[in-house]
Amino acid sequence: MGVDPVFPGEGPPRKVFVSPFGLQAHEVTNSQFAAFVAETGYITEAERHGGSAQFAESDTPEVFLSWWSLDAEATWRTPDGAGSELAGRALHPVVHVTLNDARAYAAWAGGRLPTEVEWEYAASLGLFDPMDPESGVRTPDGTLRANIWTGLFPVVNSRRDGFSGTAPVGCFEPGLTGAYDMIGNVWEWTDTPFAPAVPRFTIKGGSYLCSEDYCQRYRTAARESLEQDFSTAHIGFRIVRGAKDDT
Repeated sequence: MGVDPVFPGEGPPRKVFVSPFGLQAHEVTNSQFAAFVAETGYITEAERHGGSAQFAESDTPEVFLSWWSLDAEATWRTPDGAGSELAGRALHPVVHVTLNDARAYAAWAGGRLPTEVEWEYAASLGLFDPMDPESGVRTPDGTLRANIWTGLFPVVNSRRDGFSGTAPVGCFEPGLTGAYDMIGNVWEWTDTPFAPAVPRFTIKGGSYLCSEDYCQRYRTAARESLEQDFSTAHIGFRIVRGAKDDT
């Protein structure tokens, strides 16, 4: 775990032990989340508490905070804000869901969220070349294997991978474990605190906003964090079933 760290908070490389578990083959989709809501009447935190974070290209791209804004109309049902809907997006990963929302879905579905150890173990097993930490995102000849930002981030998105936002699950070839989109598309919640005394939880895998010229957080060792009651347009999740006994 933590092989080839790049940013602070990644690594150091270390050996861990992981008990067997079953991994969902793709991120939870809008249609799956809709079934959960239809059966339970669940209302997400973005719907209850005033929206979710949206990314937009900015007139001041050098200012990090200008890339993001809180959109009161952004929810899992209206992923692009007011006037948007889920038509044509049944197989896209659900977004604008908090860690608490993801936990509620997982419990309903008879599973749970993965730990960071489990997530990274599964993603690492899926790499096409264990010696190349970026083999999950591109082939040796440069063909893209994942939905990321292509072009000059955050100014120009060339859409070389075919998408400017989320992609339907399964558009790119699966990793060697058979799991899709472990790299790119949307960040994925884990149930692991980011660091001692830090009130945020770990997200893994990178998203359609991770670029080759900027963050490169589509590596299996990469990690970021977010508060458990906050949501964005580029974070989703998948669930696991089975033992939770890793060290």
